[in-house]
Amino acid sequence: MKMVRAIIRPEKEPEVTDALADAGFFSLTKMDVYGRGKQRGLDVGTIHYDELPKVHLLLVVEDQKSVDEVIDIVNKSAYTGNFGDGKIFVSPVEEVYTVRTAKKGI
Repeated sequence: MKMVRAIIRPEKEPEVTDALADAGFFSLTKMDVYGRGKQRGLDVGTIHYDELPKVHLLLVVEDQKSVDEVIDIVNKSAYTGNFGDGKIFVSPVEEVYTVRTAKKGI
């Protein structure tokens, strides 16, 4: 199993989550977050915004094929071509338990 974390622009979140759902990836966690990338914020005229709003999506998928599909969906749906489109991180998940049933597995 793998955890896919995507940090994207807030205005692209509905498009990304709808595309994921259309592909069968319904289960996810979404958080509103603030952060900055390599550009260290954004300058608009004389105003400097140190941290910008983003949306953090977390999905756990079972295999590499699903990881590749999720990455492709997020890349296509979140793309604007400008700095700040986001990042995707993939990491291993060793075990998953459902709290209600205490059963192991997705």
